[in-house]
Amino acid sequence: MPTDNVVQVSRAQLADLLNEDLAREYQAIIAYVVYSQVLKGPEFMNIAAQLEEHAKQELQHAMIISRQIDYLGKMPTATPKPVRLSAKAKDMLRFDLDNETETIRNYQERVRQCEQLGEFAMAEQIRDILVNEQDHQIDLATALGIEVPDNSQKGRGPAPAAVRGRGRR
Repeated sequence: MPTDNVVQVSRAQLADLLNEDLAREYQAIIAYVVYSQVLKGPEFMNIAAQLEEHAKQELQHAMIISRQIDYLGKMPTATPKPVRLSAKAKDMLRFDLDNETETIRNYQERVRQCEQLGEFAMAEQIRDILVNEQDHQIDLATALGIEVPDNSQKGRGPAPAAVRGRGRR
């Protein structure tokens, strides 16, 4: 029985949704690799180093999601979502932030879908990915000097005060 507006999905549908998530992970890897190398200026050196680390973490996410797709009986995709480029550092960071926010919302939905299917171990693996994705989101918002976006399914405004202003752990 669906809860809180979560649409019940089959295992095959979940695999298809995870393939979309995998394409987004590939997009993130490519974006972080490129952006980390082309960001210029002393104000961006710290975030450039963080983006290199983000790229490594996104590769681990892609490996986890690929394994889950295979477990569900489907072939993992090999095609990334398009990567947006800009000559402006702040634009690139904003692209990353928007992508992370979308990824977080999708993974929150995937956790609920996995649990509805009784795939609790898969849900836990996706929860672990969410921790990294939210850290990436915080890093990017901090670098841009803006509030962390709201990760709730309903709101799209600033994050609650408990989340704002959190630095690196």
